[in-house]
Amino acid sequence: MTAPYRPRGATSRFSAVHSDIMRLMPHLPLFRRLTRRNRPDVQAFAPMSFRQVARWKATPWWLSLVLLTACASSPSRPGHGDLRLDTESAAKLRHAAAVSRSATGSASTQEVASQLIKLTPAVLVILKHDNSVNELEERLMDCAIQAERQINTRFFGGRPPTRNECLETVEVDACGKSVTRAMRLGQQKHALALKCAREVLDALWPAPFSIEQRYRYYPQARILETIGPDEEARLLGQGCGHELWRTIKPDIVLHGSHDLLKSALTLDFKFPCPNTNQAQWTRYGASSAYAGKGQDEIYTAALGGKAVIISPREGVVLR
Repeated sequence: MTAPYRPRGATSRFSAVHSDIMRLMPHLPLFRRLTRRNRPDVQAFAPMSFRQVARWKATPWWLSLVLLTACASSPSRPGHGDLRLDTESAAKLRHAAAVSRSATGSASTQEVASQLIKLTPAVLVILKHDNSVNELEERLMDCAIQAERQINTRFFGGRPPTRNECLETVEVDACGKSVTRAMRLGQQKHALALKCAREVLDALWPAPFSIEQRYRYYPQARILETIGPDEEARLLGQGCGHELWRTIKPDIVLHGSHDLLKSALTLDFKFPCPNTNQAQWTRYGASSAYAGKGQDEIYTAALGGKAVIISPREGVVLR
């Protein structure tokens, strides 16, 4: 009898597939059920003996395909709420985690990998591509650099202020608190950087984001609520802001969904004065509701996402 026609290479490829199926067979649920039914004395998850493997290697190819199809089409049994990620999201998380683990690897990997991916891999899941994360990081860093440059040019002819200039008191506010030049310059640089950041996020961030949103946070009860701009203005006008005692106000909160009480990533611009100082999170003083804690600790506890700093000299940092 004339053998049926098969394209060149088809036999070898089919043999390889059949061989792979045979190797996977002992791990398939249907195979375990068949083994348990035919051999009651063998537990469902026990490894196969050499003789059993030999018998199954002789299984006709069509039966192996039937078994594989049956196992693949078996209904899944999701757990409570079925919290499994879809395949694409899971793959992106694995890739992001791999990039994060390789932070101390080769120089080429370090050059390609964004600091945001290393520090907060979940951002990659939202933006979907490494290049998109890199672009977001670079443009937000540009916002900080341009704000620093413009304000320094306006007041110091382009040079950075000295330590003594930073420490100089330029005003005493209505509540009797001294305002240093460093504080005033920080406010002015923040205003420019946040205006720039809004334009960047409008163009590049696909989910909602909040800029200078004030929240009231009760750490013991783990309750978080937003404060609208009108209410904030009213509270600021009452007793030098004492009504804002239990509140936080991050520069930028990137949300991963429409839940505006949850953060995928929280960012604060920091403009150290003088610029040789390291960018640091502010620690809450003894009179604060969050005494002894850093801003980043409270931001993360309240909003859930990691909190990172963006500074003109150091870029994106996690401290």
